[in-house]
Amino acid sequence: MKYRELHKDEIVALQNNGCVAEDWSQIEVRDGFDATYIRNTDFSGRIRLGIYEKSFTLPGGVRRHSGITDATLHNVCVGDNCCIRSVRGYIANYDISDDTLIDNVGIIATEGESAFGNGVKVSVLSETGGREVIIHDRLSSHEAYMIALYRHRPTFIEKMNAIIDAYVKTCRSSRGYIGRGASISGVSSIINVRIGDASRIEGALSLSNGSLNGSQAAPVTVGQGVICEDFIISEGSSVTDGVMLTRCYVGQACVFGHGYSASDSLFFSNCQGENGEACAIFAGPYTVTHHKSTLLIAGMFSFMNAGSGSNQSNHMYKLGPIHQGTLERGAKTASDSYILWPARVGAFSLVMGRHVTHSDTTNLPFSYLIEKGETSYLAPGVNLRSVGTIRDARKWPRRDGRKGEDIHDLINYNLLSPFTIQKMIKGLLTLENLRYASGELSDVYSFHSVKITNHSLKRGMELYRIAIDKFMGNSLISRLQESDGSFQTLSEAQLQAKLRPDTPIGSGEWVDISGLIAPKSEIAALMSGIERGEINSLEEIRSSFKLMADNYYSYEWTWAFQHIQQLYGINPSKITKAEAVSLINKWREAVVKLDNLIFEDARKEFNLASKTGFGADGDKSQKESDFEQVRGDFESNDFVRSVLDHIDAKTELGKKAVAALETE
Repeated sequence: MKYRELHKDEIVALQNNGCVAEDWSQIEVRDGFDATYIRNTDFSGRIRLGIYEKSFTLPGGVRRHSGITDATLHNVCVGDNCCIRSVRGYIANYDISDDTLIDNVGIIATEGESAFGNGVKVSVLSETGGREVIIHDRLSSHEAYMIALYRHRPTFIEKMNAIIDAYVKTCRSSRGYIGRGASISGVSSIINVRIGDASRIEGALSLSNGSLNGSQAAPVTVGQGVICEDFIISEGSSVTDGVMLTRCYVGQACVFGHGYSASDSLFFSNCQGENGEACAIFAGPYTVTHHKSTLLIAGMFSFMNAGSGSNQSNHMYKLGPIHQGTLERGAKTASDSYILWPARVGAFSLVMGRHVTHSDTTNLPFSYLIEKGETSYLAPGVNLRSVGTIRDARKWPRRDGRKGEDIHDLINYNLLSPFTIQKMIKGLLTLENLRYASGELSDVYSFHSVKITNHSLKRGMELYRIAIDKFMGNSLISRLQESDGSFQTLSEAQLQAKLRPDTPIGSGEWVDISGLIAPKSEIAALMSGIERGEINSLEEIRSSFKLMADNYYSYEWTWAFQHIQQLYGINPSKITKAEAVSLINKWREAVVKLDNLIFEDARKEFNLASKTGFGADGDKSQKESDFEQVRGDFESNDFVRSVLDHIDAKTELGKKAVAALETE
């Protein structure tokens, strides 16, 4: 924009409006500037002012004309149609974009040169240091995962930190920024904070050294009583109601409120925190905690819901808080659960009670970890039949609050994937070895500091086999289906050609790097490229993650193709149509079995015990009637209907696939 010096008559008009300036020649304005709306303002340093023609309508219908009233500005550029009023302290060294409202504030200033939260080191997982992650505006959960956990590759860490440092340098400035359409009111102190477009800050106490990366599509909201220091808050997130954050990264579409406090922690997309406390945690996507008495400390989580009173301990020993633990994706904690770190809990498992034996159940996913008489018992695979597990898997995609195309975390929502199935295969082998070593008639088996009853072991093996059959069949069916969902009639040679993998990538071990499920070989290749200097920018790293996410199903089929012979004794390169039909029939049987188990688990939500507390002051019929009015009846429940519909749909899909294969 072009600016000019003030005309003499404009200086007089400003003086008549109670304005003073250290040097009027240092004030520049745009053509069309009108001094009418600048009153009682003290100017110093270099000032630029825009045009003030519009009005703001505040809650309750109060209207404020744009302009500047009762303020002190030092080295400030104010855009068009801004409204700045009642600045009790001053605004210094800021560029303020168009259509911004600033009302009843203390100090908004940039002191010296700042990177606005970029470059802050967060001592995640280990309070004593050693796993520091440097936060920045573009941080993804996948990048942070590698930096925090792959410390056994020091060259990679050194190169990554150099790449991040280079980006942080581009963020450094001696001037702060307030984006277009931002609204700031009732704030005591904002020091070295960059504020994105459409961001709203209302009643915060103190914000220092940070960024609010709001946008028009996904504004950031900061509310009453909030205190944030050394932080970054990403697009679409809300931090309100007395929240306190120190050295924290908040990812996209997160919600924090009701006095939540956190230090040295990373929260990635769609996390929620209320009432409780976090210290040195790595909260992957969809980590949720709502309760006052809940402490999450030195742990890694994702797709997790922490029950009331959940707690962990990382300082049981004399050398201080050096221990850490992991709840793999989808793991939950029940009310009053406790885990003594170090420990590792397998994916989609439920933790109930107190556990102090440092168990590792990573290769026994979908389990219950239960305390009985101060002993940790494991029920392998039982969460596969839980209606809650399926409900969670369905709700996560629906609750993705991110908007726009600039998505940082590339989330794979699949419940069954090579990541979880490879663990079930290992789990099956583990359970078989336990039974062989201790004998089939043993009442209880010991495994990694937990106990497994004979009944639980047998049931776990059965559930893992069902889930493996379901996944392998899903992958096969997807491979055979055309883009429109139909199935072609194939000769045996055509069948073998269609099943031939597109790529060798995916045949080995898979990992979940905080939401992104990918072949371990690809993560290793990315790190090697960074170590060699072939990949040297955040955008290139992001593109590598995007390529993995986009090619997931191609890589998945390579893995499934490799494991068909191991699991079923069928050579997929020479598969016959009859063998393919047998795999599809196994899949169809597995789907129906698992859905029926989930159906029966859902029925428990409607049994007599669940109706306790309904029908106050009434008899049995009134209790049942009250329950139906509130919860509905079993047969018409939406989830129950969806399970039955799923059985019908998959049965029909299997029939179509088999019919196409059996047609000559």
